[in-house]
Amino acid sequence: MGSVFVILQRFLPEFLKGTAVTLELTAVGILLGFALGLTLALMRAYGSKPLRIIAIGFIELFRGTPLLVQLFLIYYGLPSLGLTLSQSVSAYLALGFNSAAYQAEYIRGAIQSIGESQMTAGRAIGLSRWQTIRFIIMPQALRLVIPAWSNEPISLLKTSAVVFLIAVQDLMARGKRAASITYNPIGSYLAIAVIYLVMVFAMSALLKWLERKTKIPGFEMETEAA
Repeated sequence: MGSVFVILQRFLPEFLKGTAVTLELTAVGILLGFALGLTLALMRAYGSKPLRIIAIGFIELFRGTPLLVQLFLIYYGLPSLGLTLSQSVSAYLALGFNSAAYQAEYIRGAIQSIGESQMTAGRAIGLSRWQTIRFIIMPQALRLVIPAWSNEPISLLKTSAVVFLIAVQDLMARGKRAASITYNPIGSYLAIAVIYLVMVFAMSALLKWLERKTKIPGFEMETEAA
């Protein structure tokens, strides 16, 4: 364990730079994934048949294939079609698209857990279908989804480590560099594991705080079964 602290002390500035890149990748991936995932969830829950087919196809494609394959197809495959992207942009897109597929299912599940009677009530007071979705259903669904959704940022933080394979200088890449310099891969990778653990625990605490702040005591969603 002594070598771990020595490596942490020696490479701390490098590791902090890599940590910043990892957090940036996670943040961009989550935000892109949420925007796209929300759209896909609405398409699947309320869209026409063609829109539902498109949403299902996207979700199944990105949930059913490894993130690493998706990353390589975007970074190495798109240039053959005339579209060359930087390492960072390729990483953002791969993480965002992959996360969108999972976030779409979280959000769709929350939408579907809200009773159909709420749609009926919204239409009864003069709201259009989309106004009812926007002002009545979605505010409830976005609160309801937080406990399940909170797993996604933590999962994305950890899986973002694959981007070092296309030379993005994240925390994993910095750890690999430290291992090559010190010839101590165990100590180097244990050192970055400690940093990942700190980030995961901090993010978990933040998400639990968010869940508590958005929870309405005594509030229970009406479900379809009810």
